[in-house]
Amino acid sequence: MRLVLLLVSLITAINIQLSAQTGIKGIVLGENEEPLPFASVYIRNLKTGAASNIEGFYELRLNPGKYDLVFQYVGYESQIHFVEVTAGFVNLNINFKPQVILLKEVEIRAGAEDPAYTIMRKAIAKAKYHTQQIDSFNAKVYIKGSGRLLDAPFFLRKKIEKEGIDSTMAFTSESLSELFYKRPNKVVQRVIAVRSQGEDNGTGPGEIVTESFYQPEIKNAISPLSPKAFAYYKFIYEGSFQDRGYLVNKINVVPRSRGDNVFEGTVFIVEDLWSIHSLELDTYEFGIKFSINQTYAPIDSLVWLPIRHKIDVNGTFFGFDFEYNYLGTLKDYEITLNPDLVMEFEVVDEKIEKEKALELKKRQSSTEKTLANLASQKEVTRKDLRKLLREYEKQELQETEEPDVVSDVTFQEDSTTEYSDDSVYWNAIRPVPLTSYERKGYIKMDSIEIAQEKEVKEDSIDRRVFRLYDIILGKTYDLDEDSRFQIRSPLGTIGFNAVEGYNFHYDFRFRHDLTESKRLTYGPVIRYAFARKKVIGKFYSDFSYGEGLKRSHIKIEGGRYVNQINGEEPIHPIINTFTSLILEENYLKIYEKDYLKIDHKHKLNEKLSIRSTFEVAHRKHLNNQTTHVWFDNEGKTYTANDPLNLEIVNTNFTTHNASVLEFESTFAPWQKYEIKNGYKEIIKKSSPSFSLLYKKGIADIFSSDVNFDLIEAGYNQSFNWGIRGKVDIKVNAGKFLNEANYLIDFKHFPGNQTPFATTDPTKSYRLLDYYLYSTTDDYVTSFLHTQFRKLLITQLPMVRLIGLKENLFFNYLHTELSRNYMEVGYGLDYIFKVFRIEAIAAFQDGKYQDFGVRIGIATNLDDLFN
Repeated sequence: MRLVLLLVSLITAINIQLSAQTGIKGIVLGENEEPLPFASVYIRNLKTGAASNIEGFYELRLNPGKYDLVFQYVGYESQIHFVEVTAGFVNLNINFKPQVILLKEVEIRAGAEDPAYTIMRKAIAKAKYHTQQIDSFNAKVYIKGSGRLLDAPFFLRKKIEKEGIDSTMAFTSESLSELFYKRPNKVVQRVIAVRSQGEDNGTGPGEIVTESFYQPEIKNAISPLSPKAFAYYKFIYEGSFQDRGYLVNKINVVPRSRGDNVFEGTVFIVEDLWSIHSLELDTYEFGIKFSINQTYAPIDSLVWLPIRHKIDVNGTFFGFDFEYNYLGTLKDYEITLNPDLVMEFEVVDEKIEKEKALELKKRQSSTEKTLANLASQKEVTRKDLRKLLREYEKQELQETEEPDVVSDVTFQEDSTTEYSDDSVYWNAIRPVPLTSYERKGYIKMDSIEIAQEKEVKEDSIDRRVFRLYDIILGKTYDLDEDSRFQIRSPLGTIGFNAVEGYNFHYDFRFRHDLTESKRLTYGPVIRYAFARKKVIGKFYSDFSYGEGLKRSHIKIEGGRYVNQINGEEPIHPIINTFTSLILEENYLKIYEKDYLKIDHKHKLNEKLSIRSTFEVAHRKHLNNQTTHVWFDNEGKTYTANDPLNLEIVNTNFTTHNASVLEFESTFAPWQKYEIKNGYKEIIKKSSPSFSLLYKKGIADIFSSDVNFDLIEAGYNQSFNWGIRGKVDIKVNAGKFLNEANYLIDFKHFPGNQTPFATTDPTKSYRLLDYYLYSTTDDYVTSFLHTQFRKLLITQLPMVRLIGLKENLFFNYLHTELSRNYMEVGYGLDYIFKVFRIEAIAAFQDGKYQDFGVRIGIATNLDDLFN
């Protein structure tokens, strides 16, 4: 028996070894014998495929047998080869011939429409059909991300070279996964194997293979198959060719306005099916170029699906020139068609085929227009098709458990996932051979990772050891598996103001992860002011509970501390340090309080939250303690720590007590979501939000000296105006039912008097005095901010292509004494990718009052890193 088992094991090992050494390989060459990178190689009888690498080399490891191969490359004729593999590798070099493009015979007359438009109208009408046509599918997907640093700022080049990193090596990661899709929006990617250098470099989850040009937008860029496409593109018919019995149309896609969020290049459309055959499109985002290349294959007589995705990224960021290449190949498709859409029909373009459309309309006048009837009628106008599919999709989403969820993507790594750096293993499963850059990168990164693993191990030990310099530099310590202690460095807190002089604070923080959904954070903050020669401090705690978007917080803090008179703190301490020491302008106005504050923010559901706050405070006025400056500005001196206000003559206040209660609710009724790995995330800008606030100063409770009532309603919305721009609107209106007695309790507004704008540019004033118009009466604030893709200097294509955008904004304030304060401004955004500069004019009652220039961080900066 043992001998039999030994023989079976030996035969199995030999078979594995033989299968690993048999297959087909070769080089894919173009017309002039140049290697063609990333050409598609599809094995029809296995419904699987691969691609050539950047050097044109391909390699298919196959068992002995007969194979039916299709080689594809955009712009070249497809080639079909029947190959028998017996022993070893069959060498099969491919010499592509340029695609022979045939022009249709069309009547040429003045003002005649290009044939591309009727082709694209039909393709656009059927786009949603293609997204709904597949009920489910599964496939194996290989994804590789490979990046190279081409250049670096001169002052970093030597350090980078010292690390052994140069333009001849690529940082590469790759994964092999099973991809499952279920209509309408469920995607599961189960990872079979991963080979990664550090981070996964975008090799999972596989958004590059799940994004579809049949969708109206791809990452905020308008697809050429979007219903809105004709507003953004011109289409030029370049001819047609035959590919495996299908007639394929070549369409040149020309943006009406080059730049971000539009594509340019070529799309190939299959006649009659009006599906994508392949495409080569470029787009730009923040001055970074993205080149997208996709190849489709007929998986079914009615279905073309992508078998290869390639994205090349080239750009410059903070002086670093880089390129990044993503490649995704799909194979072993198993599809299930949507039974509601298993039908063949002709799409009629009523703009060109007017008589046929009219005849069809008469024939259907007595018949209800439904998808069921479409199967028997065999013809439909593009307008009716789009309407039917839109209603079908809407009805289907309403019937799902969570109709507000737009996508549900799961990325699974489990005990079966192979984490291997074994080159033999990857050579056997990799559909695209590595390039010389990538091979060198793996060798280099293997040695770097060994050193990094040693550092991580030493760091894990070090995170339990205290050193004296940690008091200055800060450090995080692991107390146990679920607890940590952090000393935050005081170096970043050093500042200056006229009341405290130089000051800094220590922040000590304990964190305990009690359960997966509960966390407790607490610690003291100790502050020292040199001019006051005084130590003050507070203690805080934050208990968070709930999961995902229903996460809530209970915060308790108290002690003796200083605060800005405007509790929203519009003046950044670092900016005040600069303006005080350099410009002798002390805008920061603070007071001291002994207090206890309880804040509870509760998420009733994913769209509605309620916040309640109660504070008891003993407030004390503070005076300036220093006149220290770095540069003496003649004729200037620090102003008193009593800001000017038009409603009260003297803002100095006596020491008093205050008990203040506050309730606020926020509601986003049309919020949409996406699910990633089981966690629901908000889709930004998918719903406006409405807020309602009530704030009460309670007299006599805890000897309180304040007695006021404030109500406020708010509206806040951000949305994209197509690709033409982004709009942000914020409006708040409020009224004091009982007047406040102390400036601290007035309604304050987000002003700015410094050269730097540090607050949210879509929700703040640029030239407004911080306290002059603070009020204890009724008020209205409104902010309208629009970011334009194309306005003045962005009319120039080269300006748009480097990622610059222009802003126009309008800010308004109404109080009893503000005299209809208005600001009108213009800004230039994404200077060096992250900065903006603005010019602003201020008016009161329609009369010009002031002008200023502000520098700040770019608007919507999170979009850059999204």
